[in-house]
Amino acid sequence: MPKLTKRAVDALRAAHSATDALHWDDELPGFGMRLKPSGAASWVIQYRNRRGSSRRLTLGQVGRLTPDEARKEARAKLAAVDQRKDPAQERDEERQAVTVSELCEQYLTAARVRVKPSTLENDRSRIKGHIVPLLGRKTVRDLRSTDIERFFRDVIEGKTAKKVSPAKAGKTPKGGRITGGPGAACRALDLLGTVLQRAVRDGMLVRNPAFGIERPKRNPVKPPFSFKSVEKLGRAIQKREALESANAIRAVRLLLLTGCRRMEMLTLRWRMVDAGAHCLRFDDTKTGPQIRPIGRAALDLLASFKPKSCKADAYVFPGSGEHGHFVGLPKAWGRIAKAAEIEGVSVHGLRHWFASAAAEMGYSELIIAPLLGHSGRGITSRYANAPDSALIAAADRISQRLADALEGKTERKVLQLSRA
Repeated sequence: MPKLTKRAVDALRAAHSATDALHWDDELPGFGMRLKPSGAASWVIQYRNRRGSSRRLTLGQVGRLTPDEARKEARAKLAAVDQRKDPAQERDEERQAVTVSELCEQYLTAARVRVKPSTLENDRSRIKGHIVPLLGRKTVRDLRSTDIERFFRDVIEGKTAKKVSPAKAGKTPKGGRITGGPGAACRALDLLGTVLQRAVRDGMLVRNPAFGIERPKRNPVKPPFSFKSVEKLGRAIQKREALESANAIRAVRLLLLTGCRRMEMLTLRWRMVDAGAHCLRFDDTKTGPQIRPIGRAALDLLASFKPKSCKADAYVFPGSGEHGHFVGLPKAWGRIAKAAEIEGVSVHGLRHWFASAAAEMGYSELIIAPLLGHSGRGITSRYANAPDSALIAAADRISQRLADALEGKTERKVLQLSRA
């Protein structure tokens, strides 16, 4: 067979019959052209790998690669064979390589049994909104730290942010809106690191390329806690009481007096309130089912607006319809905080205020953590059906001190306790 030039190839294709034929180049052993019955032609190489097995690899279609280009590619592949490599096997592995998009799907499938639905929805939103558009097609094994740095920078710059149409303005989709900026980028990077850890576990990566990425410095924006700020909040609540819904006013007070998370409070049902045991019995929280000690001031507030007759499963903060709970707290809090001239404090900040008040009163983390419902061992492991008496006493003192501040009672002295 002569050297496979363009003229030789054209002649072979013109004389081709309806059979599958291979034509080999006489200059480069192992390099040839395959002609199919349909007339389609492709460049191939054939070789034996280090185990002695015969392998064939298609380099590309005739017409897309010139004979010279195909011969150059063939020389490189056959040189790799001389170095005990297997180009056909590498091609198969490349085709089977897991992409970032596929790894994310594996993560979401596995997370269904161990992650709360709300958290899973947020993860799915970040994967769909940030990770897949920027990295989805890349194979996991080829990811480098430079790829992750570029991903992080692109999210900060808003390259994946989605504009909200006027028709959908004010409506928050499941998982939240897709935004850019440092905060969104940090959360997306954290999730990406968690997803890629699966690849490290399964041997696809030696190390996690998302670890060690330098993040922008965060300037503290939250004002320091003070009981004076609580007094300002109390005065603002009194001014706004006639303008806001009763649910909003009560929820703000209770969040401050208990340190509960926003959705823990808004989804609270009357059967979960155990006044006799000084606690809330949550069916589910961020860390699972939980008994949460609360103080007498919080229990008295709950008792002040509990209906004389209500179903045990009824929401403490019912919504406007027949079903569901109150959802308007964030906007109401924005108006209340503005009236109190409190900047940089979100609804969740009330939980921080509870913890800060406890710390200022001399309580240690061993006491504060279980009052906030943080997971972990220690004092929380010592009770199952009712809270520890030390926790109840602490909750009583903290909630009363905060209640006094809301009412503007500043003459009460703070008892400094020895740290546990």
